[in-house]
Amino acid sequence: MAPMPEGHQGEGFFATSLNSVIGLARKNSIWPLPFATSCCGIEFMATMGSHYDLARFGSERVGFSPRQCDLLMVMGTIAKKMGPVVKQVYLQMAEPRWVIAVGACASSGGIFDTYSVLQGIDQVVPVDVYVPGCPPRPEAIIDGVLRIQDLVGKESLRRRNSDNYKALLESYGIQ
Repeated sequence: MAPMPEGHQGEGFFATSLNSVIGLARKNSIWPLPFATSCCGIEFMATMGSHYDLARFGSERVGFSPRQCDLLMVMGTIAKKMGPVVKQVYLQMAEPRWVIAVGACASSGGIFDTYSVLQGIDQVVPVDVYVPGCPPRPEAIIDGVLRIQDLVGKESLRRRNSDNYKALLESYGIQ
């Protein structure tokens, strides 16, 4: 059970801020969209299995439609030709949306320092959490999701309308 947000409690009532309630609801109902291209995707499959069970953390529903998901999990080697596809998937997601780069290849290109491999997905979309490893263990992927949950729970409702956030998106060519 999720801990109660800070607030005032009395006989038969509980009062808190709207930010806290919405943050708690978002934090415990993240819908991930896996964008897996190689071995990190296999580790993600293990993470969703019964032994590790990512569903314990509110990520029960793994979606494959960007319009229904709010967490883009990019896993594995991304070729430069796939960069625009990753960006298109990101743009099709509704706000608020978050991104995890899972593994060395998605974070920095990994061992593939070649002309055809994107040296980190942060060249095409803003990344919120990086999960290290080649491939990362399921525990590391779960830790990345927990870090996203911390970000989601503490995020202000007005952050997405701030000038800093708009400037960040404009630096990626996103309106």
